[in-house]
Amino acid sequence: MAATASVNLVTLDNLNEVWPRWDPADSNHLYALVDMGSNGIRFSISDLSPPQTRLLKCLYQERAAISLFDALSESASGGPLLFPDDTITLVSQTLARFNAIAVDDYGVPPHHVTVFATEAMRKADNAAAMLQAIETQVPGLAIKILDPQVETLFGSLGARSAFSRPKGLFLDLGGGSVQMSYLDTTGQDADYHIHAAQVGKSLPFGAARLIRILGHDDADFKTKEVSKLQEGMKLAFARLCEAYPTLATESKDTQGIDIYLCGGGFRGYGSMLMHDDPISPYPIPAIGSYSVSGEFFARTNRMLEVNTNFKNKVSGMSKRRRAQFPAIVTVVEALISAVPHIRSVTFCAGGNREGALMIRLPQEIRESDPLDCLQPEASLQGVVDLLSSALPADYSGPKTVFGLGLGRLFASKIWSNTGDDALTNASAALHSAITEHPNCPGLSHAARAVMALTLCARWGGSVTPADEQLLKNLRALADTVNPDAAFWAGYIGAVAAALAKLAPTAQDAHQVGDKVQLRSTVEQLDGNKGFRVHLNLQIGETALRGIDTGDLISSFELVSMQMEQDSEKKVVVDITALP
Repeated sequence: MAATASVNLVTLDNLNEVWPRWDPADSNHLYALVDMGSNGIRFSISDLSPPQTRLLKCLYQERAAISLFDALSESASGGPLLFPDDTITLVSQTLARFNAIAVDDYGVPPHHVTVFATEAMRKADNAAAMLQAIETQVPGLAIKILDPQVETLFGSLGARSAFSRPKGLFLDLGGGSVQMSYLDTTGQDADYHIHAAQVGKSLPFGAARLIRILGHDDADFKTKEVSKLQEGMKLAFARLCEAYPTLATESKDTQGIDIYLCGGGFRGYGSMLMHDDPISPYPIPAIGSYSVSGEFFARTNRMLEVNTNFKNKVSGMSKRRRAQFPAIVTVVEALISAVPHIRSVTFCAGGNREGALMIRLPQEIRESDPLDCLQPEASLQGVVDLLSSALPADYSGPKTVFGLGLGRLFASKIWSNTGDDALTNASAALHSAITEHPNCPGLSHAARAVMALTLCARWGGSVTPADEQLLKNLRALADTVNPDAAFWAGYIGAVAAALAKLAPTAQDAHQVGDKVQLRSTVEQLDGNKGFRVHLNLQIGETALRGIDTGDLISSFELVSMQMEQDSEKKVVVDITALP
């Protein structure tokens, strides 16, 4: 990168000086980012307005299919690595268009527009010519070249942005390179992300570069390069284990390590896994927060077979990504070889762009739970407490909307759309797993499924034939949290339906605790055949006036009917007068 002016290089040492920070006092909180990656150029506009700053809400995004890595590779014939003139022209015009969309169409302040580049721009001998062409098209638009450590930092922070308190290995596979780091957000280290980037490693084996290596005519060259990747991955992991004793301990534990993967390459592998998931068709299309076991992740031969033999479109996979799939699998296999005992793998929607936004935020916002931004006012806490009281006293575990941190959000929806018929609302509830907050950080696939099933049960739980497969698959997905998760979702939804019958408006909900009290116990059946929940509904005389108690009980009967026949899970309801 000798041709690139040093002032454009962003390192961990100068990051605080050259990377703009978010200011809550700004009158405009729109930010535009352009990621000049090796495999494509991605553009997005995000709204960081408080109090929902932590959600990194994306208003617009677009990807230009310009491979800077391919442009460099095609220009190289033993000489310097040069961007062709037509590539320079196309890139500069594309950035001018992106800048116009941001500034002119969306009103992003010009000083809130940031363009950054990675591996291909670091390697190009005529990177300065690219920078000059962009400056000519968009005067004043500064291009920042990320040092490999900063790219590692942005990738891991971007992946981490989708979760509250993650702990595990973070890897980012782009077109020109792959990065590995370890984040532990549960500890006391306020600068954990900086320290992780310092210890982490960037390897020059991105999907675009590696597929060219695998296609090389020289077999010895291919073997040596793949060996470099494998050895580099092992050394990177060993270095992290040396720096983080907790990781070293986890690597020896048979329970294993949690891994978070981002970048287009890894997301492509996740899309192939999702296509072949036992829950089929998989009910949630977004790859972000899709989680699999280490065992399922390791089915590389099967994934290669699917990529070769399945001729139709695989959701989330472009033709280019399908062509690069053997290279992606080679990286995955190197990761599996380097890291013993992988417990789980989660694919992340976030990447460099989200990391570039996260690093702007103050620590108290960056480290906050994104779900807190979705939760309605605390006045609904009384409803949450009442619903929670329907759970048995010895109940534990994240099997319900409450354990998943979605209690107030669920409570806020109990009295929504009461003018529509129950079947319509039940269907809308199921589809909300897909349509509501589709890329919102903090919502795992399993949490979406539990929320959708609970809302569906609030409206009786009956669906049309068109939605039966979706209902079945969401139940299967919810049960990946716990084998009883779908049951408890139906149970809590039925309790909510009963409360809504007794308190018909949201205003009534604030006094519902004066009208109803809930108590329950669980009876375990012999031979692990299931269990029965005995629910006592104590209802005030006024609230019960004109109510058919059979209607209150019917929703609970449906919960029992919908469970699998080989495992008896039933609800027995007893209605008594409130003392």
